[in-house]
Amino acid sequence: MTIAPDDARRDAHLYQAMREFVASADDTLPGKFEITQEGIVHDMMSPGRPHELTAAQVSRRLEKEMPDDVLAHTGTPDVEVEAEGIMRHPDVMVIAVADMEGEGAFDPRTLIAVIEVVSRSNPENDWVSKMRDYPLLGIPVYAIFDPRTGSGAVLSDIHRTPDGPRYATRKDFLYGEDVTIAEWTISTDDLPRYA
Repeated sequence: MTIAPDDARRDAHLYQAMREFVASADDTLPGKFEITQEGIVHDMMSPGRPHELTAAQVSRRLEKEMPDDVLAHTGTPDVEVEAEGIMRHPDVMVIAVADMEGEGAFDPRTLIAVIEVVSRSNPENDWVSKMRDYPLLGIPVYAIFDPRTGSGAVLSDIHRTPDGPRYATRKDFLYGEDVTIAEWTISTDDLPRYA
């Protein structure tokens, strides 16, 4: 579900009000809240076991391939660009350990890649709005794993379009194939599917 105020991107006070609502609701309401240019996105269902297991397995597989100074992080904080009116919480963030230091949200320009596991209840959030938001935030690689279909895609090569920055390259994959995310190739064998 999206709560969509008019022109959220241009109104700093409205964005701050949405941030405060998200901060207060995160501890009291089920699901996950994010802020997009359209408003607040609420994935009403908390992620289930297949979703969380996919994120954990992808993170672990990536970290086996990466150097020690890079993590495939599955926790908080969020990724935020206040000027664009966007606050997202990727399932997995590939980031240098040094860029995790400090306080507050991560600067999306420090991320090497983000990985999303498609939600059963709100797949458009991952396949549509995050596909628009992540290049706008300057995140160079966006990988999507979809347990509904046993497939996914890796998007990269940000370029300018009349509708704003978009990914120019898309490489689709099926579960069971190896997939390359940024510099690292991992197996997608035995990733869980939604029943």
